[in-house]
Amino acid sequence: MPETTRHCRVDSPLGPLVLVSNGRALVRIVLPGETRPAAPLGPRGDDEVLAAARTQLTEYFAGARRRFDLPLAPEGTPFQRRVWDELVRLPIGKTLSYKELAHRVASPRGSRAVGAANGRNPLPIVVPCHRVVGADGRLTGFAGGLAAKAWLLRHEGAPVKGQP
Repeated sequence: MPETTRHCRVDSPLGPLVLVSNGRALVRIVLPGETRPAAPLGPRGDDEVLAAARTQLTEYFAGARRRFDLPLAPEGTPFQRRVWDELVRLPIGKTLSYKELAHRVASPRGSRAVGAANGRNPLPIVVPCHRVVGADGRLTGFAGGLAAKAWLLRHEGAPVKGQP
């Protein structure tokens, strides 16, 4: 039997976010302007996971939360999950390059693979893929666009080079 999901919207300074839950964990966050193919969101509704995610994201955008404490269930390959697990360890206000992230996941020549995994992150903001930058510190791709990435980094007090 396929897993049932439900979704809700939450307003943010980036625009409306769509949060998707399977009832036990957050499985996806859709950013405004995201161009990835849409996965089924399930019916609009609410559950404990979505309520907690809405609260914590609202606190984050208000500057009152620095870490998320939510059950997460991103779908991905074992390598993608390793990359995403490492991203969650990166503190707010800090950035690292794709090369540095590749070393952290024991794939020192895997900068491109790390970039691809970063780009497939289904839980942006909560799994902070926006904190990964180019080798020279400049901003590179983000599902919500470079302006949104720059906003998130500035919001967190991180340095922003090559501002859009």
